Amino acid sequence: MMACQDWPEPVIRVQALAESGLTTIPERFIKPKSQRPTVYSHAYSHTTPEDINIPVIDMKHLYGMEEGRREEELHRVAAACQEWGFFQVVNHGVSHELMKSAREVWREFFHQPIEVKEEYANTPLTYEGYGSRLGVKKGAVLDWSDYFFLHYMPCSLRDQNKWPNLPTSLRNVISEYGEEVVKLGGRVLEILSENLGLKKDFLLNAFGGEKHLGACLRVNFYPKCPQPDLTMGLSSHSDPGGMTILLPDENVSGLQVRRGDDWITVKPTPNAFIINIGDQIQVLSNAVYKSIEHRVIVNSDKDRVSLAFFYNPRSDIPIEPAKELVTEDRPALYPSKTFDEYRLYIRTKGPSGKAQVESLISKCDSS
Repeated sequence: MMACQDWPEPVIRVQALAESGLTTIPERFIKPKSQRPTVYSHAYSHTTPEDINIPVIDMKHLYGMEEGRREEELHRVAAACQEWGFFQVVNHGVSHELMKSAREVWREFFHQPIEVKEEYANTPLTYEGYGSRLGVKKGAVLDWSDYFFLHYMPCSLRDQNKWPNLPTSLRNVISEYGEEVVKLGGRVLEILSENLGLKKDFLLNAFGGEKHLGACLRVNFYPKCPQPDLTMGLSSHSDPGGMTILLPDENVSGLQVRRGDDWITVKPTPNAFIINIGDQIQVLSNAVYKSIEHRVIVNSDKDRVSLAFFYNPRSDIPIEPAKELVTEDRPALYPSKTFDEYRLYIRTKGPSGKAQVESLISKCDSS
């Protein structure tokens, strides 16, 4: 099955809509009531929404000399992966100046004239370039966001000619940023492997090894919205890949993570990355670690920029539960499937909650 060659209808640039001065959003962006931003339900009766946040992991303790402190931090990572599917990392080794520069160059890109951005307009065949929708269903309700998607790894797919050349510093900044975030991803995969009781290089090797893993960047631009209570910046979904390393907007919150029946708005820690487990690690860990639904709300007063770096398996390697994590009491929950086969689902249907990874369990049960 091939991905579609083109979009099913003319693409609507959300930033252009927002800057036109409209006071109501077009019907194409109005979500069904069940999918709109919700009021916190106070399921956690002893807390308020402001009290709840995803765990923050200090990576200096994972590489320090205090063995007791290291064990404590490893346990905190394991608990975050099992209970939240999300955590933030500080003291991660990536320069704060580089993080700031990466956000700034993309802000500058999205404020270039529309004709400059349209030179990089994408198609659903690879999604690479400047885009405004996910999924190719005609008549679908759309999200309130634009984005730029590029390949970083493997090197054979990295083509800087497809990256914006304005602002002029963008290509160099993103090349350096990608290199540093790939290194961070490798360190995090080692920690996750160790916590699963596997060899430290297990997950990296399952992804294809250092030279063959997949890594790509989606820069999200969420324009301010006159009716943020009716739409979403990005609909509810779990990430189809291995792991996501997100550089959030430093000024405006927007990411929400599902926690039971509630949606918790993540409060980014200064100079932290937000890391979340993707469907492929859920499969490899035989659901010891969970990919969790998340979504993005929009703001009536401010634009937002975030950089989502997807750390993925090589596209043609079969992904299945690690044999060490399969027992009589806990049989393999998922069939073998390549990442290429898997991601075709979201590329055609768009964000769909946890429907895709959960559908694999029923297929495995019936086989």
